[in-house]
Amino acid sequence: MKSIYSLSLDEMQDWLEDKGEKPYRADQIWQWLYRHHVASYDEMTNIPKTILDQLKQEFIFSPLRTQIIQKAQDQTTKFLFELQDHSMIETVLMYHHYGISVCVTTQIGCNIGCKFCASGLIPKVRDLEAGEIVAQIMFIQRYLNQQAKGEKVSHIVVMGIGEPFDNYDNVLQFIRIVNSDKGMAIGARHITVSTSGLAPKIRQFARENIQVNLAVSLHAPNNETRSSIMKINRQYPIEELFEAIYEYIHLTNRRVTFEYIMIDGVNDRPEHAIELAKLLRPMLKLAYVNLIPYNPVAENPFERSSEENIARFYDLLMQNGVNCVVRREHGKEIEAACGQLRSQYERQRREKRARRTKEELRQLSQARKANQVQN
Repeated sequence: MKSIYSLSLDEMQDWLEDKGEKPYRADQIWQWLYRHHVASYDEMTNIPKTILDQLKQEFIFSPLRTQIIQKAQDQTTKFLFELQDHSMIETVLMYHHYGISVCVTTQIGCNIGCKFCASGLIPKVRDLEAGEIVAQIMFIQRYLNQQAKGEKVSHIVVMGIGEPFDNYDNVLQFIRIVNSDKGMAIGARHITVSTSGLAPKIRQFARENIQVNLAVSLHAPNNETRSSIMKINRQYPIEELFEAIYEYIHLTNRRVTFEYIMIDGVNDRPEHAIELAKLLRPMLKLAYVNLIPYNPVAENPFERSSEENIARFYDLLMQNGVNCVVRREHGKEIEAACGQLRSQYERQRREKRARRTKEELRQLSQARKANQVQN
């Protein structure tokens, strides 16, 4: 079943009218969902039981079941959720000086296959429905409510497991629900969507007439280096990617953030910084570079750049007029990089399953031997 969170307000009204109910009930249901943050249908005390019963029959309330919660010293908290089909996804809660942000997952697995990324270790199984993405935000908000500190989710980053623009329609539905004045009312400028570089979708996104921020995972200033770590560059090389970005800037006049993971010996040399500055020169006023210290992944061979190399890279960009920042790290000790917790969990589950199989085979062998002795 779909989650109740998958429905827009208009879709909720249509569903009620199809059932012979008054459409104003949709506003009441949305208030319970997005203002009161209820955890079940039974908490909607002013909704008739007949409607609640029909909702229960057709829509699961929340598709998430918590498997692991990890909290770091800086209060960054990572959640591993199990969905109805037993797939695993991750969501991360982060505290900043400007508010509380949540990083959401949009796919089970990822087909982009960036060599440095934990998310790409498991190929894409399916897209998440809009409600499965919304449910991540609502779970975190209820989690914050339980802390009784009056804290609210203020920012959303769509940068978790998966490529958001490979699940375009569901991601847009998610954004419209959480951005709605009658939904979570999270401002569009407080929402950032990150893409690895699906050029046609960047062009489409530019025409959506929404003020959501765009981030591009660039990670290299030339095709040779980028293709060696990001296979998406073979389909949409830097020239085509930047044509789409220029079009986005022309149509929206909005700044684009370029994510750049600093990997030792791969993309962190001074010549890379100079080349990146040249690449961004035509859009300096609307370009912003986010330098990200790499979180090593056990299954991958890469290491993070030294602090000295990161500082030198940063200085070269600034000297060449590029606005940039070195991203503050969140939750390093809890493996907060996308996909790390899920990969660890899946690895442990496979090992446990293998041990169980081995033990079952051992017991079967002993039983056969005992049976032979009796015979």
